[in-house]
Order: sequence, then C-alpha cells, then structure tokens
Amino acid sequence: MATKNLTTAEFEKTVGTDGITLVDFWADWCGPCKQFSPIYEKASETHTDITFAKVDTEAEQQLAAQLQITAIPTLMAFRDGILVFSQAGALPAKSLEQLVEGVRGLDMEDVRKQIAEHEAGHDHEASHQH
Repeated sequence: MATKNLTTAEFEKTVGTDGITLVDFWADWCGPCKQFSPIYEKASETHTDITFAKVDTEAEQQLAAQLQITAIPTLMAFRDGILVFSQAGALPAKSLEQLVEGVRGLDMEDVRKQIAEHEAGHDHEASHQH
C-alpha cells in the first residue's frame, strides 16, 4: 500500500482507526523531508498492514499548528487511535524499521493502563510521597 495524503478533515478518522497508522509531516521546501520520502514510501510497500499517511504542513497549516509540529519532517505513530510515538527528524530506513517493529510489539493493554494511570494519577501520586 502506498502512502496516503491526509487533510485536516481526514486526520482524526484515519489515526483513530484500529491498527497502526504512521503520519509523516513534511513540506515541499524541506530537504530532509525529500530524503525521507522514498524511505517512507518503500516501507509502506513492505508493511502493507500499516497505514502510511503524509501531511503537507504547507497545505494543512492549521492541523500542523494543532499538533504543535515545530520541525519537519516529524513522524508520528498511532496505534488503535493512541499516539505512541512522535519525533522530529528524518529517520534512516533501519530506524524506521525499528520503529515499526516497536509499535507492532507494543502491549496496547499496558499502554492504555499507563495512560489511564497518568491521567488519574497526578493528584494520587502526590499523596503517596512521604
């Protein structure tokens, strides 16, 4: 499956689905983005079970601002609608492979539990410290 260009309107729906979605934030004027593009494209052909999406930050400035994208390329990984990875900078092919394997290997039950604990735990943790 090749990469898919995402608009602001499609973003939530795409990353909110079950499974893994990678999103590459890029722009036409960005050199490292252009270097990363063929690596990303190739990975999308290797890992057909993953959605490889791209967001043109020039065309989708509002979305980039909402997501606080300050440097490009920025790669985000979502699994089952949860953001599990976000990093600026072009990844070499090997690092992208490691990321894919890492996201695949996540225990999503554990991730959800950590998020729930984190969200519920701010006040809770403070009361435990002696």
